[in-house]
Amino acid sequence: MAAIDTNVETKLRLDKWLWAARFFKTRSIATVAIETGKVHVNGDRIKPAKEVKIGQIIHIRNKYFEIEVAVLALANIRKGAPEAALLYEETSASIAKRENAKVTGEGEYALRERGAGRPTKRQQRDIKKFTGIIYD
Repeated sequence: MAAIDTNVETKLRLDKWLWAARFFKTRSIATVAIETGKVHVNGDRIKPAKEVKIGQIIHIRNKYFEIEVAVLALANIRKGAPEAALLYEETSASIAKRENAKVTGEGEYALRERGAGRPTKRQQRDIKKFTGIIYD
């Protein structure tokens, strides 16, 4: 694994750090996530221009994951995933929570097989054709 440059910025905006650490694809998406309250620093809602410091705990909630990380390094340049992973360390509580959710299937409550439940539009057309009844 490659090492992160030690001569990087001492001050860095939160949205830029989240982008460089590859939590969000663009800075604008990171900014929107911060503004909508999906990112908290040390338990507090913050603004995108808030400075990130080494040692802070950042809680990130997203459509696909919920994670809590400790900042290990700062970088204002987006690099590959192995280098980005060196910028943070996931907390043990976050790891335990993700493992528990995986075991209990907590995130799968809304998933269902296609076609289960209400009939699809195609199935409705087939039903109408078969029964000859027009539902309007």
